[in-house]
Amino acid sequence: MPRLRTERLLIRPFVMEDLESVHRVLSNAWGVSSHKQEDNLPARERWLRWTVANYGELAALTQPPYGDRAVVLMEDGRLIGSVGLVPAMGPFGQLAGFPVNQGSHYRFPEVGLYWALDPEAQTRGFATEAARALIEFAFGELNLGRIVATTEYTNAASIAVMRKLKMRVLRNPEPTPAWFQIVGLLEREPDR
Repeated sequence: MPRLRTERLLIRPFVMEDLESVHRVLSNAWGVSSHKQEDNLPARERWLRWTVANYGELAALTQPPYGDRAVVLMEDGRLIGSVGLVPAMGPFGQLAGFPVNQGSHYRFPEVGLYWALDPEAQTRGFATEAARALIEFAFGELNLGRIVATTEYTNAASIAVMRKLKMRVLRNPEPTPAWFQIVGLLEREPDR
C-alpha cells in the first residue's frame, strides 16, 4: 500500500523506530495503565516486528495489504494512531440488514477497517480522516465492493466515526462475540 496523504495526516507503514510511540499510543487508546505498559513492551515489540515483516511478505505473495499503518500528523510528524485493513471473519449472517447470507450460522470473510487513536488526538476528526483515506484506497485501488468495521455496544466514539463515514450501523442481536456487537457496513457506490 502506498503512503496515503490527507489534508492533515500521513498514513505510512510502521518502522521499528516507531516502537515507543506506537506502544504508548495503542496502550493509551486501549486504556492500559502506565505500569502495565512497561510489562507489555516486549509483546508490542514482537507485534511491531511481525507487522513490519508482514508488509513485504504479503506483497511478495500478491495478497491484500492487510495490517496496521501509522497515522502521523503532517504538521509535526507526531505518531498519533494506527489504522488498517484486516481480515474480518464474523457471523455476519446473524445481522439483520447485512446484504448476504442472512440467517446463516456460518462465518464469512469480509475486509475490515480498523482504527485506534491516542486519546490526546481524539475528538478532532483524525480517525474519520484516516479511515476515509483507507476507504478511498480500498474502493479505488483494491476495487472492493464493501468494507466493515466492528466495535462494542459501549464504544460511542467508534460508532460516531462509523456514522461520519456514512456506514450503515448494524446491531448484533447476540452478545457474542464481544468485538462484533456493532458492525459498520459501507458499500461502494455502483459504477455508472
